[in-house]
Amino acid sequence: MSESAYRIKGETGEWEVVIGLEVHAQVTSNAKLFSGAATAFGAEPNTQVSLIDAAMPGMLPVPNIECIRQAVRTGMAIDAQINKWSRFDRKNYFYADLPQGYQISQLYHPLVGEGAIEIDIDGETKTIGVERIHVEQDAGKLMHDQHPRLSYVDLNRSGVALMEIVSKPDMRSPAEAGAYLAKLRSILRYVGSCDGNMDQGSMRADVNVSVRKPGAEFGTRTETKNVNSVRFVMQTVEIEAKRQIEVLESGGTIVQETRLFDPDRGETRSMRSKEDAHDYRYFPDPDLLPLELDDEFLDACRASLPELPDAKRARYIAAGVTPYNAGVLTAEVETARYFDALLDAGAKGAAASNWVTSELFGALNKLGKSIEESPVSAAQAAELLGLVADGTISGSLAKQVFEIMLETGDSAGRIVEERGLKQTSDTGAIEAVIAEVLAKNPGQLEQYRGGKEALFGFFVGQTMKAMGGKANPGVVNDLLKKALAG
Repeated sequence: MSESAYRIKGETGEWEVVIGLEVHAQVTSNAKLFSGAATAFGAEPNTQVSLIDAAMPGMLPVPNIECIRQAVRTGMAIDAQINKWSRFDRKNYFYADLPQGYQISQLYHPLVGEGAIEIDIDGETKTIGVERIHVEQDAGKLMHDQHPRLSYVDLNRSGVALMEIVSKPDMRSPAEAGAYLAKLRSILRYVGSCDGNMDQGSMRADVNVSVRKPGAEFGTRTETKNVNSVRFVMQTVEIEAKRQIEVLESGGTIVQETRLFDPDRGETRSMRSKEDAHDYRYFPDPDLLPLELDDEFLDACRASLPELPDAKRARYIAAGVTPYNAGVLTAEVETARYFDALLDAGAKGAAASNWVTSELFGALNKLGKSIEESPVSAAQAAELLGLVADGTISGSLAKQVFEIMLETGDSAGRIVEERGLKQTSDTGAIEAVIAEVLAKNPGQLEQYRGGKEALFGFFVGQTMKAMGGKANPGVVNDLLKKALAG
């Protein structure tokens, strides 16, 4: 999509939207950023809190090297600059779910510098810049629904490691913002540095939106906090941009502020003003030495990276998969793993991709199962596709066999053997059935020979039906052409 493609029409003409995303991604680790407390989702409130997380006096933070490793690997996956020297800072503010009265973050010297993420919009590729990735602690969680007059505090999340991934203001439409977030989530899940479960809060986006007349200076932006799905991010952009245009066109001004998105009402609401001059009194954390990474550590991080979505997509296309199917197959890491296993078991790229995206996805959707829960393994699927490829069964028979596989768990070969489903290429048997079909349909035969060649498909269907779908379609076509020409 070209930048001129998305415009919002107002009373004074067209407006352009400018978007940047700050994505908070919870780092995949068994322990928190500076303590040994567990990080598992769904635990009882305040059961995963160390003395450090609760800010008891005299407790000193110790960096969790696994959290640092995962952030470095994420930076490498987007070709970002990795800073061998970085430092933690204290961001001072007071809130009921922040026991220390400050958050340990990285303002001045982040772990990861500039990188980029490529997105595909309507067949066109666009590069979205990433400004930085820094590592910081999460805060706790206030619970307002546990008591009629009091709010409770759950500190299980306090001290959990977050990567804040800050984009440049390079996006110009809701679709681009959605594609960027989906691509970033995919990369994180391939790398294994974040599970990407947005519904559980382990990945959430702060959406920065401003509007301007095309080509003008950037307008004043607002930040809509903690948006937790790709769809909601796209809605936030559209709703907030239209709100800002209405304000500006009615003679008002946009206030730089923090807002919240209400999906039920389809609106954003003001939460608090946020001026650039807001004083968090940042200073280097006196309890933590700077992080200094050596080449051995960085080499090990790089060596641990898997094949990433773009490289995998290119490999699939080279194996005969259509670009569209390749995009579908690489969007989720679990789907790509299944498809890779299918290829490793000998399935051919084009046929395998069509089968996965149509037959398998359709069946799993009906069953309400994920691809990881598929009743038919990749090895079983490869056997089924192999039976079609070598002519043992036809494509239509393969659908019947697949349904039986889903119900019974049996292998395709066993089902075909036990139920006598092998297709026949016996020309004598097929010729006899063709002769019978032509004899039963003299009217259609006369019309075909009179020039109505579209009836060829009718004769193919009748022959296949008479043979219970077991005739080799290629042989049927060849023999029918001869018989109809006679």
